[in-house]
Amino acid sequence: MLILSNVAIVIGVQLLLGGASWAAPECTRSAEYCQERLMHPDLPEPKLRQQRKVEGEETNAYWRELGTQFVKDKLAAQLKKGKAKNVIMFLGDGMGITTTSAARNLLGGEEKMLSFEQFPYIGLAKTYAVDKIVPDSACTATAYLCGVKGQEGTIGVNGAVPRTDCKAMLNESTHVDSIAKWAMDAGKWAGLVTTTRVTHASPSGVYAHIAERDWENDAEVEADCGPNSGVRDIAYQLANGKVGSKLKLIMGGGRQHFVDSSKEAWGKRKDGLHLINEFKAADSQNVYVTTADELMGLDLKQPKRLLGLFQDDHLLYHLQTNESTTQPTLEQMTRKAIEYMSQNDEGYFLFIEGGRIDQAHHDNKARMALDETIEFSKAIAAARELTNEEDTLLVVTADHSHVFTYAGYSYRGSDIFGTAPAKAKDGKPHMVLSYSNGPSYEHFYDAETKERIDPTTQIKGVYDEVFPAGVPLELDTHGGDDVLVYAHGPWSHLFTGVYEQSAIPHLMAYSSCLGDGLTMCT
Repeated sequence: MLILSNVAIVIGVQLLLGGASWAAPECTRSAEYCQERLMHPDLPEPKLRQQRKVEGEETNAYWRELGTQFVKDKLAAQLKKGKAKNVIMFLGDGMGITTTSAARNLLGGEEKMLSFEQFPYIGLAKTYAVDKIVPDSACTATAYLCGVKGQEGTIGVNGAVPRTDCKAMLNESTHVDSIAKWAMDAGKWAGLVTTTRVTHASPSGVYAHIAERDWENDAEVEADCGPNSGVRDIAYQLANGKVGSKLKLIMGGGRQHFVDSSKEAWGKRKDGLHLINEFKAADSQNVYVTTADELMGLDLKQPKRLLGLFQDDHLLYHLQTNESTTQPTLEQMTRKAIEYMSQNDEGYFLFIEGGRIDQAHHDNKARMALDETIEFSKAIAAARELTNEEDTLLVVTADHSHVFTYAGYSYRGSDIFGTAPAKAKDGKPHMVLSYSNGPSYEHFYDAETKERIDPTTQIKGVYDEVFPAGVPLELDTHGGDDVLVYAHGPWSHLFTGVYEQSAIPHLMAYSSCLGDGLTMCT
């Protein structure tokens, strides 16, 4: 670490502030104090050291004990090399490292840990697509579920299929199957849970093969490919496809893509189908639920297959719900899913997505994104509680990050949604949380004066308010940085290091003896 002399810091402060009168006398103190003064020249003296205190942090013993205990925990860890009967993959859509770091503050402070941050093994996955440096949720789903990278916007097909190419995707040699199919081929059950539409990009990676992620119903396919193209939409593939029709459990939102508009006002289909009714009619033991009460009150020994669609579109954000809301939480869905899937003696593969972290970030709504991260963490804690680390592999990761910034030199204990201590060069405060780009730009920049608007006049503590963005875009963009992969259970130590995102399903398959690749059984 670079240590500056007091004199050097005095000179630096004077140069930076044009020889401010307080610089020389006040910076005859410790180097640490002077550095802090340099970072926060606008703060009055009494506020300089105000911060949340954590008992013991000011001592050597506190940190040395933490470090020693971490070493002991690592030394005591035993590599688990048994076969994983079950695999649960949790996907925090858009949950980059800055998101998890900032979310800890909602738990009470920077030193806190989300449930999955306590997993013993962590690695980094490279998220780029075949054609793009920064990916989307479709091509990444193909990577972390199918083990092959594709082009942006495509799902369950390899890199030979360009986005929206109606003909190329009909060639089945380009199709790649997900680990859900590998599991079912081995006699296991497979299912999915999401807070988005079940036909959205991430969950579609479990079962679909499509050249355009937006082809969630037949009307969208026809608009791009024309009539009689032979392309089956995503909802149809979930209802009738080789993988989708065999999934034991499906829970999330998105009723609109399963029903013709002539049959229900909220329907989006144009082919006359009511795929929900077809699901119920296919077997008298198939169960369809639409509310949390129906789900929580269900005897899980009853369903042959379980379909839960709780909204016409995506599920509501957690912060939008109240006592009258009928949808279940992600934790409730997770608990019921594990309880149901555990009935299969051969085991299961389960995909669980906290999908609305991403959508809140796209709208520059930081409060909602971080709250969805906390809800995601609760679901993972429930899964760890309900499963055995000896026979169940838990994997937690993100598909991509966002251009979400967590900065500003705030003091410990300060409001993560508040302003940084020092003002900007324009004399106005700036927020701790912000975005590189996105739709909120116009709320914080005056086009006439060409000046930044004081953000505190716009941010009032409302759950769905937007935070500042630097570049005006319709939606904020994803980030191209690597994402963390957390693992717990059999062969979880394999998930360490830096690797392609497409390695993830191969690692899961190795631990559970799935597919025709390298496994612990071979």
